[in-house]
Amino acid sequence: MSAAPTCQNCGAALTRTLVDLGIQPLSNAYVRLQNAGVPDKVYPLHARVCDVCLLVQVDRVVPPDEIFTEDYAYFSSYSESWLAHCRAYVKMAIDRFDLGANSNLVEIASNDGYLLQYVVAAGVPCLGVEPSANVAAAARDKGIPTEVAFFGEATARRLVAEGRAADLLVSNNVLAHVPDIKDFVAGVRIMLKPQGVYSVEFPHLLNLIEQVQFDTIYHEHFTYLSVLAIERIFSTHGVRIFDIEEVPTHGGSLRVFACLEDANYETSPNVARIRGKEVAAELDRPSGYSGFARRVDKVRADLLSFLDSAKKDGKRVAGYGAAAKGNTLFNYCGIAPAQIAFVADRSAAKQGRLLPGSRIPVRAPDAIAEERPDYVFIVPWNIRDEIVSQLSEIRGWGGRFVTAIPELAVD
Repeated sequence: MSAAPTCQNCGAALTRTLVDLGIQPLSNAYVRLQNAGVPDKVYPLHARVCDVCLLVQVDRVVPPDEIFTEDYAYFSSYSESWLAHCRAYVKMAIDRFDLGANSNLVEIASNDGYLLQYVVAAGVPCLGVEPSANVAAAARDKGIPTEVAFFGEATARRLVAEGRAADLLVSNNVLAHVPDIKDFVAGVRIMLKPQGVYSVEFPHLLNLIEQVQFDTIYHEHFTYLSVLAIERIFSTHGVRIFDIEEVPTHGGSLRVFACLEDANYETSPNVARIRGKEVAAELDRPSGYSGFARRVDKVRADLLSFLDSAKKDGKRVAGYGAAAKGNTLFNYCGIAPAQIAFVADRSAAKQGRLLPGSRIPVRAPDAIAEERPDYVFIVPWNIRDEIVSQLSEIRGWGGRFVTAIPELAVD
């Protein structure tokens, strides 16, 4: 019998399961048509809870360089609502932290320059650090200085030696992607100037559990974060949380502001308020994580029942948004092209490929109007309203929208 995996933060044995989603391919490993006959590489997708430090994490079974490759298919700039969120964030950050021509803003995992484009436009010096070469090239094409590197202690020391210490260090939806969270936070401490600020956004574990957002669990997301867990990790490295905001992105996220322990930032009451919400939900004890798998199973059963009924009634179902979360959902449910004919997506990097595992084809958005499906299954439920607005024409032929999270909804 193999030994239990150990916590990437504290090293304790991981014996408690949040949910086991079976054997799955990498959620961003979209399949080129010429490779359609090549089986997917698959790995266990098992989320566990550390009984000691309460960090929720998946088993580390995939090397990071197999995930963040030169052919990484996720580009951040295809969601208008996400770009609006980033534009507003940049304005707020520049005003709040008085950033100007003599400042330095560094973004970790800067992707295709979705956020830094607004920093450049504001005249604030900046640098992106991005591990995937193809999306880094897209940022450079926009005139955004970008280095191809994984961020951690070694990268931070090199950048600081080059004079790139940060007045504001940003990592939006990145901390969960880190395979070695201790090394990452050690790098954060090194990168910050004495009064520098670390700004990090991540989907809130509290919402994941309460809203059954299990489709956000995939190999690329190594951890699932609460304030209770990250406070422990940050404090070990001399980093202090001084403010928290709740933001609506990705089904409900936290925007955390942190600094070095002795920096001159007063701690906002928001920190105790959010911590209190987690304690009220019993996320401060291992027993608070029980029962999640049963609720996940109900989502699967309800979705499969709907798809079976639609097929029996001769109705066609298409998807919209080839998001990684959909691949977790489709593969856990065992969904195939016979149930969802295709998924439309705005990203040219995904069009003409097949979803990993399910092998559902990805087409351009105009396929919806061409095929006139009876139902459009919205994969990225977190931007449902944006998609409904974009596809309002389906109402003209009697089409309806479907979502599965947190429970099946057809309208």
